[in-house]
Amino acid sequence: MKIHEYQAKEILRRYGIPVQPGEIATTPEQAEQIAQRFGVPVVIKAQVYVGGRGKAGGIQFGDTPAQAGDAARRVLGMNIKGLTVEKVLVTPKSDIKEEYYLGIILDRASQAPVVMVSAAGGVEIEQVAEETPEKIVKEPIDVRWGLPPWRARELLAQAGVPPTVVARGGAILSQLAAAFTGADATLAEINPLALTADGQVLAADAKILIDDNALPRQKEFAAWAEPEEANPIEFEARAEGLTYVKLDGDVGIIGNGAGLVMTTLDMVARAGGKPANFLDIGGGARAETMKKSLLFVARDPQVKGILVNIFGGITRGEEVAKGIILAQQELPAGMPIVARLSGTGAEEGRAMLAGAGLTWGSDMRDGARKIVAAIAAQGK
Repeated sequence: MKIHEYQAKEILRRYGIPVQPGEIATTPEQAEQIAQRFGVPVVIKAQVYVGGRGKAGGIQFGDTPAQAGDAARRVLGMNIKGLTVEKVLVTPKSDIKEEYYLGIILDRASQAPVVMVSAAGGVEIEQVAEETPEKIVKEPIDVRWGLPPWRARELLAQAGVPPTVVARGGAILSQLAAAFTGADATLAEINPLALTADGQVLAADAKILIDDNALPRQKEFAAWAEPEEANPIEFEARAEGLTYVKLDGDVGIIGNGAGLVMTTLDMVARAGGKPANFLDIGGGARAETMKKSLLFVARDPQVKGILVNIFGGITRGEEVAKGIILAQQELPAGMPIVARLSGTGAEEGRAMLAGAGLTWGSDMRDGARKIVAAIAAQGK
């Protein structure tokens, strides 16, 4: 379950991690009043369940209460990666001198939480991992003992964090590990951990994901859920009976069966693409279900093309092809669609697609390569 930054900071605060004070505003007038109470320059931060807020203009500043109100007016109602900003966090502006990264993620391979530390904070950790992986220090955590402060300090020093920050940062990292376990999180991240000009070390931003399976015992956090805000498409898809999960890429994925869809995600990644979603239409889907699924996937503004991967059994290839053809009139103009059909009705379905001028893959790998190439061609 995703939670907002202000909620993640509340969890960190409970574990003794220093965070900036802040209050939520849903109107420009509220933001102005909060800034007046703080009596200092403030930051207005969009509260949405996606990253990249700063690049999208979702983080603004106000040196006076009136400016804070104007900033909130610009941010509220803004669309960031398909999500509408309904509320903002108003927090005092800090004079940040240096930024670092602290994170803990549940690693399925090692079946343990893994702590990640980097002196390159303030940017997405995926970017650091891709461009300068040597700047990230990683270590599994034994959940029986947690992460002792002494070991947390060693990891910070190993990552190149200045000695002046290591002592306080070690305590923060140790408590972040405790918060990760206590909240049943799958991710707990402080980015950036900030060193301010007046020597404070604090969490300037925070992100926590809570394991859905733990929500029955994490009743307070479960009450924070806002499924219609977390992703409107996911919320509507669930209401329509579709199994849909939003991801961060630009290749839409539709398949029948969770295992096949997961394999399709991997195949697209191997072909150099980034999946935008997981959508399983299940067994026995008719043409209307396929059409509805395509339109749901295409509603994501990040999607630039869609790969349909169907193994026919009780789901017939010709029904899938019919649904793809029916969707063409309502899909964004020029959006490439590649279908891979195998099994029952596959030959008939491929013939129908060819007759409609649509592309199909000879196998899963071919389909993945074709959709990735088609999207790349659009950007040239």
